[in-house]
Amino acid sequence: MPDACFYQIGRDGPAQRVASAVAAVAATEVDGFAWLHYRQATKEDLTELVGLLGLHALSIEDCFDDNQIPKIDDFPDNTFILFNTFQYDHGVLDVGEINLFLGKRFLISISHVDSSHHSYLDGVEQIVARGIEETRQGPSHLMHLILDHVVDQKFVAIEALEDELDRVEGALIADPASFKPAELIRFRRYLLRLRKSLFHEREILSKICRRDYPLISEQTIYHYRDIYDHLVRFYEVTESYRDIVTSLMEMYLSMLNNQMAKAANETNATVRRLTLITTIFMPLTLLAGIGGMSEWTMITGPRNWRVSYPAFMLAMVVIGFVSYVFLNRLDRKRTGASRTRSR
Repeated sequence: MPDACFYQIGRDGPAQRVASAVAAVAATEVDGFAWLHYRQATKEDLTELVGLLGLHALSIEDCFDDNQIPKIDDFPDNTFILFNTFQYDHGVLDVGEINLFLGKRFLISISHVDSSHHSYLDGVEQIVARGIEETRQGPSHLMHLILDHVVDQKFVAIEALEDELDRVEGALIADPASFKPAELIRFRRYLLRLRKSLFHEREILSKICRRDYPLISEQTIYHYRDIYDHLVRFYEVTESYRDIVTSLMEMYLSMLNNQMAKAANETNATVRRLTLITTIFMPLTLLAGIGGMSEWTMITGPRNWRVSYPAFMLAMVVIGFVSYVFLNRLDRKRTGASRTRSR
């Protein structure tokens, strides 16, 4: 696709493509207006239009500054609009930029390209061809078609973001242990970018709908109000998504804390059982250490081993059983008292 296309749009028939910007502007002296569409403009391309159409140098600089926010500037001979485009694919949000110069007898559209070197306004010529009846009414009508196309792209990107957010929410609920909180941080960063862009674009359309710019015809105000309504809705949806992401982050932390508390309780129960076993065997170990088999035989006599040994073993069992019952009751009383205090 060529980097620039120049059209002369008359009162009848389709848009006529011409060889150069000068030819397109010259044709407007007879009929219609000029549409200069740049896929990726250079400074030399736009500098040529300064003398031809009276573009301001500051607005040309804004076309090549990637850190600009959406805005609208009014100059004596034209109105400059900077607008953002949204594309969401494979978990990556791409916020692009288009630039529009609106004059009384011309419209200049400048599209930047994405990482795949695709224009953000690909297919806009076909849209203009289908809406040629509206396009013939003037440059502001053509600008409406372009902005409406950009807003439709925003809707597709926001829907894709919503589907991805639903998937992340399902993954969090299904398995919080293996969930990656970086997903939520990524979504929050994307939503902040969307909110910033939509806020300024909403202000642009608000100014247009107030009829602050004389180059935008009265007849198109109703069409721009429709775009304004879409941007307001997108802004509200973005705000609701931010609340959802915040709630998911809080849910993740709560579920993680619950799992940690459950693991701590299981560890405490295991330690309690081991402590109980150790406590039961402590007196038995003491008795075995002091009065082992050899000492017990000396006390009871070697000939009485058939009676003395079973008696010794029985005493050990009785002592162990009594210790177990005593410690188990003591543990139950402590557990019941802790539950009462928690209530």
